[in-house]
This record gives sequence, structure tokens and C-alpha cells, in this order.
Amino acid sequence: MKTQTNAPPIGTAELRRATELLRQYKAGKARLDRRIIENEEFWRLRHWEHIPEQGTTGLKTKSAWLVNVILSKHADAMDAYPEPACLPRAADDEAEARLLSQVLPVILAQNDFEKTWSDNWWKKLKAGVAIYGVFWDRSRNGGRGDVAIERVDPLNLYWEPGISDLQKSRNLFHVELTDNETLIEQWPELAGRLKGGTFTTSRYLYDETVDTSDKSPVIDWYYKKRVDGKSVLHYVKFVGETVLFASENETEPAAPGARPLAERGLYDHGLYPFFADVLFPEEGTPAGFGYVDICKDAQRQIDLMNNAIVANCIAAATPRWLKRGDDGINEAEYADWTKPFVHVQGSIEENALRQITVSPLSGNYLSILASKINEIKETSGNRDVNNGGISGGVTAASAIAAMQEQSGKLSRDQIQNAYRCFRQVVTCVIALIRQFYDGPRKMRITGAPGQSAYLCFDPARDLSAEPVSLDIEVSAQRQSPYNRLSYNEMALQFYQLGFFNPELSDQALAALEMMDFKGRDAVRRTLARNATLLQQLVQARQQLAALQALLPPSEDEAGAPTAGAEAARGGRRPGRAGAVAAKNRDLIGNEQKKNTIAERARARAAAATQPR
Repeated sequence: MKTQTNAPPIGTAELRRATELLRQYKAGKARLDRRIIENEEFWRLRHWEHIPEQGTTGLKTKSAWLVNVILSKHADAMDAYPEPACLPRAADDEAEARLLSQVLPVILAQNDFEKTWSDNWWKKLKAGVAIYGVFWDRSRNGGRGDVAIERVDPLNLYWEPGISDLQKSRNLFHVELTDNETLIEQWPELAGRLKGGTFTTSRYLYDETVDTSDKSPVIDWYYKKRVDGKSVLHYVKFVGETVLFASENETEPAAPGARPLAERGLYDHGLYPFFADVLFPEEGTPAGFGYVDICKDAQRQIDLMNNAIVANCIAAATPRWLKRGDDGINEAEYADWTKPFVHVQGSIEENALRQITVSPLSGNYLSILASKINEIKETSGNRDVNNGGISGGVTAASAIAAMQEQSGKLSRDQIQNAYRCFRQVVTCVIALIRQFYDGPRKMRITGAPGQSAYLCFDPARDLSAEPVSLDIEVSAQRQSPYNRLSYNEMALQFYQLGFFNPELSDQALAALEMMDFKGRDAVRRTLARNATLLQQLVQARQQLAALQALLPPSEDEAGAPTAGAEAARGGRRPGRAGAVAAKNRDLIGNEQKKNTIAERARARAAAATQPR
């Protein structure tokens, strides 16, 4: 028997084993896939298909209390759209951290990350997990390649059952159906090999009829191997039993002096390029559960009760009669209220017709319905005050603002969890920049307020040879109306208390040490700079007074001291300008008193529907 020599590490046998492993992963994930698909139906108000048939009325009323929960939480997430900043851990890393802080927002904007953030939050709130994919796309930027940040559907990703972290899975598969014509255009060797695929992914229940007969599953297989004590990430793309790319088969270096992919792996960071953002975590799975899972039972019960109430109203509003067979009444004329006369045959007896009475529902049932609605609000933390409503006679604007701030703590906690995943995404982007950026790139960055600046970024010149240690700080790019109000109020209070008076800088700086708010460091620097300028001004005045004292006093024609003499004596003449300034200060103070929190709240409420 002749043995084959120089066979590649990844061949047909390896693809068959990988496909069988993929089927096992799919079987372990089947329950999660069914739950995600069912949750999507609840979001689309198609959940009556998942409610047992109740009666024969044919009514299927739908309420959107659960949808409103998701809408409110998504709005909170968009108000907290993240903005990354790199902080150095050592003094010699400051320049690199500052440069990456300018480059990262450009890369996020080029990937339209705001849309990815929005789409993933929809998925996270419904399914309980959102997945970000961070790849190097060689087709971008005119063939030079660039970082790609994409939304990954959890139905298309398969991991080892029983693990809680994607990075701990022994293998990871991403499957996507692709048109056969597109595949053949890109890989001509697939012609005649795209029939007979048996693996299919779970699919949502679309309104349209989706034909997949001319599509084939393209499988991205990621796995890790230990090489010289280091975890190396390898990648295989295949269709059926045809290898399209395998990093372990790439034994030749891509550039002189570089190590081949078979040794270094696909990405130098050695991580799977998928990062899961979980809403409510579960043990034994990297996916969690979302608001639909928490509230869908209450939503079912609300719709069932609504259905019964509507059916009762219709029955009570539609008169029905018990009619004896020999009463001789013309039924068509009797049922038509436009007929002034109803013909009968013979005499009419009192018991010939009897109306069927419908008992009205007790108020207890309405109370139960209201309690179920409150259950959704309380369980999800989506109370009326979150959406601008008030209760309990609270009318003061400051009290409403405080209630809104307190009720938003659940959203803040969930957004902080999302920021942790965002840090992983940003760290992966930095690693791909170091590995693949092979020349200078021109970028438009954010410069001075209202201005644009342009940067020529060259990693070989601007970044150190070895990765430095950086901390990724994430903050909200856009502040909520409440936060902006609180910051504006704080600034006005600082002004009224004299914080910006250079003569009180020592007391103001001491007070700031005990405070914590966004922009505190900038305020501290401003106060310190003002104190320094005041000291310089006092010294200059003292020197001027000493010089003026050496000169003999002089008087003008009227005998009044000149300005120089007056300055030498330390006196001041208020004059017209001083009176005007004092008057302006009084007007400003009165206007600030009138501009109360309640008045600003009214203005904010009037502008609440305007886009920001």
C-alpha cells in the first residue's frame, strides 16, 4: 500500500471530524436556539402561536407591555454609547496611549459601530446575549485591509456545551449560508461540489418565504493549539469537504523574515475573535437570558385576560335572544333596527322571545389585570417614572429628576457590563492594528472644538516594538438629559459660591478633593491656573506700586490726582464702567434666581421630543 507524503495538516479527514463535532455542538445548543427564536416571536407580537388555544372566540388581542420594556432599555443603552480612551500604566507609555485614543474612534466610526452597538443591544435585550466579531478584513481600504467589527447572530455560532466563556471552548464554529453563485465566483474550485450539504442552521420565522435550496453553509472553524507553551489560534474555512483556507496549511511566510501562519497562528493575540455581551448570565453557557424570558409569562397572562375582557364586552354589547320555534316572528325584520315594523303571524306571547343576559366581569378581574401590568413594570425595572410619568402626587421637578436617577440604576448596571465587553473589543482592535497595519495611514481625528485635525498614523514609527500595558477607560459619549442638567446646575452653584474667584482658590481646591464628578480634573486645573495668575497679578501690582512710589506725585489741571498717582496710593475710581458692571451683576443674579429648576424642567420637557 502506497502512503501519501507531504499531506497538509488539514484535509478531508479533518473536515469530516470537524463537521461531526459541529453537529454535536449544534445538538447541545438546540434548546437555546429554540428559545431565541421564540423570543423573537414575542418581540414581533406573534406570541399567540406560543399560547394554548383558549375558547373559540377567534379573538387574539395583543398588548405591547413587553415591547415597551425593550424600547426603554434600548434607549438607555443608546444614551450611554461608549467612547474609548487609553490610559498609560507607565510614564513612558503616555504618547502611545494618547495616539491610540485618537485612532480608535476613527476605526469605530469607519465600522459604523454605533449601528452595531444598537443592533446588538436589540439582540441582547431579546435573547440575553449579543456577540461582537472583531476580524481583519483584507478586502477593506482598497486591498490594504483594515479592522472589521461586526454583529454576529448567536444562532450562527456554535461552542462546546457546558462552558461559560467562549475563550475556553476547545473549538468554535461560525456557520453562514451563502449563495452558490457567489461562492463559485470567489472560489472556482467549488463548481460541481456544492450539492449534498447536510448541515443546516436554525432560522428565524420570517414573514417572507426564504428559499435556501441554492445556498450552501460556509463554515469557519476556529481552534487553539499549544505551541512552545503558548496558545496559538488556527482557522479553517471550508464548504462540505473542500478546504478554502487553513492557517495550519500555510507553511510559507507571507513576507521575508516573518513566521508562517502554521507557526504563529491567525492572530497574534491568540483569542477567538468573538466576544459575548451577556445581559443576565447563566451557569454553564456563555449565553444568558433577556427581558423576554423574564416577562413573557406575564405578557401571556395579560393578553389572555385582555382577550377575555374584550370578548365579554362584545358579548354584552351584542344582544342575543332565545326564540321559540312557533312564535311567528320575522327574524330578519326583528334583527334589522332600521325596520320600523316587524311582521308576525298570529298572536305574540310573552315567553316567545327572551333576551340572553351576559353577566359583567367583576372589578376583581380588572384589578388582577392591573397587577399583572405592574408586575412587568416592577420585574423589568421599567417603571412609569423611567418613561416620564409620575405617580403618588409627585410634581416637583427636582423630585422627579431624583426618582428618574434612582430608577435608572438597573440600566446603569447593565450598561457597565456592556462596557466590559466593549473593553475586550477595543483591546482586540489594538492587537490587530499592531499585527496588520504595515504602513502609514491618514486619518481625520477630532481636534479643537469645532475643528478637524488630520493625522498620519504609522504603527512602525508611532508604536513601540513590544505592546505596552494600557488601561481602557470607557465613558458615555452622549450624556442623558438628567446628567446634563445636573452638570449645568453644579456649574451654576460653583459660580454662585465663588469657586471661580481666584482669591478663594485654596478653599475651592480643598472642596474639590472631596467631590467626584465628570470633568473634576479640568475644573481643578482651571482653578489652579487662575490662582497662579492671581499671584502673578498681585506681584505685578506690588512692583508697579513700588515703582510709582519712587516718582513725585502729580496733579492734573483741576488739581485732582492723576491716574498714576491714584494707582500709587492703591485707590480705585469706580467710574461709569464699574457702575455698569455692578448693575450687570445684579441683573445676572436676579435672572439666576428666576431660572429655577422647575422652569428648566418645563423647557426640557417641551424639547424632549426634539432629536439631539
